Amino acid sequence: MMKNVKQKLTLDQTATYQIKVPGHLDECWSEWAGGMTITVESEGDGPPVTTLTGIVVDQAALQGLLRRLYSLGLPLISVNWLDTRE
Repeated sequence: MMKNVKQKLTLDQTATYQIKVPGHLDECWSEWAGGMTITVESEGDGPPVTTLTGIVVDQAALQGLLRRLYSLGLPLISVNWLDTRE
């Protein structure tokens, strides 16, 4: 019988994240954001939302990226760990 094992997220593990911030960050910011993919979406007449998606080497690197976004004055809408085992 095979058990369904959930992946445990650790501080030193490489993981894929999706970070959403309000406003429009151009794709030229990708290198600044550690090579993350940057997409911008607007719903109707609403303000744009930028989504950064990519691999982060560990939690310290994630914290560094979040601090850089903070230094730009961008509040966080969401930060999600993406389970990429599928």
